[in-house]
Amino acid sequence: MTDDTPNGHAADTADLVRATAHLPGLDVEVARWRSAAAEHVAISVKATPSFEAVGRAFEAANPFALWMRSAELAWLPWLVASRAVMAPWVLLAAPPQRGERDS
Repeated sequence: MTDDTPNGHAADTADLVRATAHLPGLDVEVARWRSAAAEHVAISVKATPSFEAVGRAFEAANPFALWMRSAELAWLPWLVASRAVMAPWVLLAAPPQRGERDS
């Protein structure tokens, strides 16, 4: 049994593998199949309403703020852990408070 592949060639349907992702405003499909001579991969990307509209939406966003927030979220667990590890040492290295020097 054969079926038309994304590029119109005939392929065995048992050998055709498709993966699809439906994102807001974007559909992605990846198809993989083998023919007698080679292995094929086709990637199809469809933007709804259009790539131009999606591009305008990304232009309206502030990429620097997005990058900074991503970096902050990535480093946050490490910063919290370092504060927890350093807490005892910070208390030991703290200068004496008023009234503690009685010399």
